[in-house]
Amino acid sequence: MSDYKAPTDDMLFVLEHIADLSDLAKRQGYEHADLETVGGVLGEAARFMEEQLAPLNRKGDEEGVTVRNDQVFHPEGFADAYDRFVEAGWNGISMDEGHGGGGMPWCVGLAVQEMMTAANMSFSLCPLLTQGAIDAISHHADETLQEIYLPKMISGEWSGTMNLTEPQAGSDVGALTTKATPGEDGTWRISGTKIYITYGEHELAENIIHLVLARTPDAPPGTKGISLFIVPKFLVNDDGTLGDRNDLRVISSEHKIGIHASPTCVMSYGDEAGAIGWMVGEENSGMRAMFTMMNNARLSVGLQGLSLTDRSYQQARQYAVDRKQGKAIGAELAAGESSPIADHADVRRMLMTMRANAEAMRCVMYANAASIDFANSSEDDAERNAWDAVTALLTPISKGWGTDLGVEMTSLGVQTHGGMGYVEETGAAQHWRDVRIAPIYEGTNGIQAADLVFRKLPLEGGQVVDRFLKQIEDLASELASDETLSPIGHGLDEGAAQLRKSAMWLGGRLATEPNDAAAGAALFMRLAGVVIGGFYLGKSAQIAKRILSEPNQSSDFMKDKIVTALFYAEQILPTVTGLSQAITRGADRFYAIPNDRL
Repeated sequence: MSDYKAPTDDMLFVLEHIADLSDLAKRQGYEHADLETVGGVLGEAARFMEEQLAPLNRKGDEEGVTVRNDQVFHPEGFADAYDRFVEAGWNGISMDEGHGGGGMPWCVGLAVQEMMTAANMSFSLCPLLTQGAIDAISHHADETLQEIYLPKMISGEWSGTMNLTEPQAGSDVGALTTKATPGEDGTWRISGTKIYITYGEHELAENIIHLVLARTPDAPPGTKGISLFIVPKFLVNDDGTLGDRNDLRVISSEHKIGIHASPTCVMSYGDEAGAIGWMVGEENSGMRAMFTMMNNARLSVGLQGLSLTDRSYQQARQYAVDRKQGKAIGAELAAGESSPIADHADVRRMLMTMRANAEAMRCVMYANAASIDFANSSEDDAERNAWDAVTALLTPISKGWGTDLGVEMTSLGVQTHGGMGYVEETGAAQHWRDVRIAPIYEGTNGIQAADLVFRKLPLEGGQVVDRFLKQIEDLASELASDETLSPIGHGLDEGAAQLRKSAMWLGGRLATEPNDAAAGAALFMRLAGVVIGGFYLGKSAQIAKRILSEPNQSSDFMKDKIVTALFYAEQILPTVTGLSQAITRGADRFYAIPNDRL
């Protein structure tokens, strides 16, 4: 199995030219995020992830976690790696400097997270959940709770979790029944069972800070009656030291298809006196606080599709170059010799498809993260609102399109290996198994698609989508007149036309035939991802060509950028025509066969 190598050159290119890092570094609070400094940060992060986390990936898959005496234990090496991760400061690289974070823009933190996830997805889920918990506490908890919990969570000494799901309530969070009873000292007693709690119990951090959704007495039904509570594994003394163990425990950890070294726990709260918790925000406003955490996590989960695609591509590429079989068309070989399978057209198709989609995803997701940074650093309300609208549009696409692609691309990685891909010895199947959860958790991709169509399409009366489409159309026009890049321009022009047509059709059905809109939502999310990914690759190719035209510039990296964008335009963008046709068919055929004959 090949080693992981972080693609820092492409990361820096996307940060500079797609995420506009130089402009971001001119803003108050991000002055230290100049390209040279960020390049050094990414270089150090790459070394850490490649050397410390990547070697544990296979071990974690093979051995998984164990539950003993109400505790979860990782394979040997994970705890030491986590200690080094915390010591190096990677956990808080993009967190508030006021609480000990590094203060880097979120787009830079996302690049570091991409490396961590590609190196070891199971490991990465602990920091991912912690950062979401930090975000929720930062935005919604009072100052006292922030001072108690944020410094240790930002450093990574304490980790965080999200406790939504219950056995009787999957995606229907409003059906949860966990109870919160008020105590006499301002605290609450939490009792109930939560399932699918990622890193709900583990030995890596010295304390685990659970964010738990529960109902207070006389709370209204549904999501309007849910409150959010901080429930630590160990209570915290007034001097900041750890006190008694709280009344909560792990019952079991699920046996899963993948991410075997990431504990997915069944948690029990309040088996005895009740787990002690502190309310975050106001009573019955828990969903608002939790959505802060979930929206943070959705981009990070979308990133898992990119990370595992890149890891799988690197392995498949190396295997295809090393593995020799058959004679490629036109190859001149000595008697008895075979061609590398990378020379066969179908293998090359798979590799180029993986590469092009990975680069498109990286552009979309880094742009998504940068929109968060620009919004957070905007002093003008109108500008902030415009960037928030871009974030709202791109987040479900990053999560849904990105994770769907992650599954498809890692499957191509297995296919590239042929029969050896289906044998665990090569490790190719692990990437597919690990990423298969990503379209399911943090809101299934069906939920992401519905969010895109029912909530994001109507934003500002459709003007948010229209503004983005006009950017795509303007670039398409520019590229169409460029002799080298004209295939990208023509492909983008058609893609934008199909995206606009589909958006208008769906928008027209929202009020009158909502089931038609629901039926087309998943394919629309795919169409939007393909076109927006093509837009950013077209922009990348335009920039690469300009750089190559400068004196004394000859770069294989830039040349390959152009070729990859051309491949995407010719092989991937044309799929949008079929998607558009299916989107606008409506829901009638979906329900033409009754349930009892399905």
